[in-house]
Amino acid sequence: MPMSRNAAPAAAAAAAALLLCAACTKPAPPDTERPPEPQATDAIRKPIDRAKAAEGQVGDAAAKQRAAIDAQAGG
Repeated sequence: MPMSRNAAPAAAAAAAALLLCAACTKPAPPDTERPPEPQATDAIRKPIDRAKAAEGQVGDAAAKQRAAIDAQAGG
């Protein structure tokens, strides 16, 4: 018995929905032998390390500036 004109698109839509649902399966679990590589920690640590390195330079420049001010003030 042939399908009516309205039943054919509905059957096609149902078949497409069934295929889409079948394609949505659970992803494979991650490999537990090795931990994931840290990604965000490098992005956080690098600016902090740069700031710590610059801290010494800023301290030295401040000491030189204080010494120059004291020398001009006669202290």
